[in-house]
Amino acid sequence: MAVTNVIDVFFRSDPVGQVITVGLAVFSLIAWTIMFGKHYELKRLRMLNYAFESHLRDQRTLLDLPESYRQRRSIPYAEVFADALEGYWRAAAIGKEKGNDDPRARLEHAENAIQRAIARQVLRYESSMIFLASIVSGAPFLGLLGTVWGVMEAFSSVAVQQTATIQSIAPGVSSALLTTVAGLVVAIPSVFGYNVLLASTRRLITEMENYASQLADRIELESK
Repeated sequence: MAVTNVIDVFFRSDPVGQVITVGLAVFSLIAWTIMFGKHYELKRLRMLNYAFESHLRDQRTLLDLPESYRQRRSIPYAEVFADALEGYWRAAAIGKEKGNDDPRARLEHAENAIQRAIARQVLRYESSMIFLASIVSGAPFLGLLGTVWGVMEAFSSVAVQQTATIQSIAPGVSSALLTTVAGLVVAIPSVFGYNVLLASTRRLITEMENYASQLADRIELESK
């Protein structure tokens, strides 16, 4: 019965209220798609990162690993590793050409490459989050807009009829409040999902920074 009442209220709404309600329903579908998709994406990347880090930990040396280790760029940790080694050996090649090969210059190039790779992966982790944040902040305002518009329309009709009874005001007000409910239905799950995803993203970024620091330390030890 409650669903039927909501549907009836929707069809009694004016075109502006209906457009806002449908738009909020679309935003809700997009928000849920982003939240589930991002959750599984971060979970998958974390498993791939752990597997790659564990594999590197078992290697006695990093600088002489085969080229195949640098081609797994779909894994964030692997891309950081590949960029670090490419920066290291590029600096070594340039130094040999100029006759002033400096191990410290190699390390600096490797560390700079690591920082650039981390920046790219942070953007990768945070992709789609800005759109979800926009839905969280914008949905209640869209609902409020529909409510204000609906109430204005209800009182305008009362002014035309020159009567102000519960029976004449209630349908317009209930239609107006439907958009507020729709906005909250979109925003409340989205804000919880956004906070959970934000915490997961920050944890992955911190883990990647720790991994990058350990990687830089190993490269420094092996270059001596």
